Amino acid sequence: MSTIEIRHPHSLPPAQARQAVEDFAVKLGQRFGLEHRWEGDVLHFKRTGVDGHIALQPGQLLVTAKLGLLFTAMKGPIEQEMRRVLAERLG
Repeated sequence: MSTIEIRHPHSLPPAQARQAVEDFAVKLGQRFGLEHRWEGDVLHFKRTGVDGHIALQPGQLLVTAKLGLLFTAMKGPIEQEMRRVLAERLG
């Protein structure tokens, strides 16, 4: 099992940051087939072989994803896509 951990700073107001994370989850869902749901300020995402969450905090996001055996080999491209979409959505 492999883990992706990303800290991404942002300067958005809470409502805009939440919408940006929602857009991020939708984009990843389309690309990787992830389902997502909110619990307070934490967005959980999941699919077979991937389980993670994005915690909204003032000034930053914390992204954690656990990759199963089949996705471990794809860790690099998955993390790169996450960073790219975060930069696109949150600057």
